[in-house]
Amino acid sequence: MADQTLDDKGLNCPLPILTAKKAIMALPPGGTLEVLATDPGAVKDFAAFSRTTGHELVEQTTEGNVFRFVLRRKA
Repeated sequence: MADQTLDDKGLNCPLPILTAKKAIMALPPGGTLEVLATDPGAVKDFAAFSRTTGHELVEQTTEGNVFRFVLRRKA
């Protein structure tokens, strides 16, 4: 279970990444953020976000048309 959930369903690129960036910075180091998105571009975007920021992409799943990402804030 993530520390915080962000429902970005219905938002298009780049909004899911922008809202996730703001939300993850509000968490303490090691905190987890779950993001729910429907934009298919979010799959590539969150992988790149994780690589460039150092926040760990702990989990990525798809259920129907909803993409779920769990990020851990870097220490």
